[in-house]
Amino acid sequence: MSPSTDTKQRILASARELIYSRSYSDVGVAEICTHAGVKKGSFYHFFASKQDLTLEVLDNVYINMKENIIEQAFVEDIPPLSRLVRLAEMAYEFQKQLKKETSQILGCPLGNLATELATQHEPIRKKIDHIFSKLQSNITEVLHKAIAAGDIHQINVDATAKAMLAYFEGVLMMAKTQNDAEVIRQLLPAMADIRI
Repeated sequence: MSPSTDTKQRILASARELIYSRSYSDVGVAEICTHAGVKKGSFYHFFASKQDLTLEVLDNVYINMKENIIEQAFVEDIPPLSRLVRLAEMAYEFQKQLKKETSQILGCPLGNLATELATQHEPIRKKIDHIFSKLQSNITEVLHKAIAAGDIHQINVDATAKAMLAYFEGVLMMAKTQNDAEVIRQLLPAMADIRI
């Protein structure tokens, strides 16, 4: 990794950590630079603004989520609907580990930014909506496989996938609000039972 790439990655990692653990509005460029160990000039070499940085952080969050959660949960070694239960278990374990490290349930980084910024920053709202659409497509694919396997019948696949994603986000928000990972363990597996 070149020094330039390393600097950019440190800025992205710092922004992701700080914004996720606190909020977009609570974290400024100067703090991100200090946390990353870089000068402000380096920040503006790579990013025109904090909003531009956040858009790239969101891409990074999606790639990480896809590789470490979605692709792991949805491997084809178990029946399709069981993959949704495994997704719930992985979300629980991830938030439980974060609570050990930070004393907080941090929720979903996408949902957090959506509730904070969707009415204030249109490019960020659009980016999050695009990522949610990709996540919904992953769930849609699982539902089609469940139908093909004969596990479910006569549902509106798109609406069901959207409802499942909304339920997932809602449970993570409740767990964050209550600062309790057990909310995820208790409620999130029911996502696999939603039918529309």
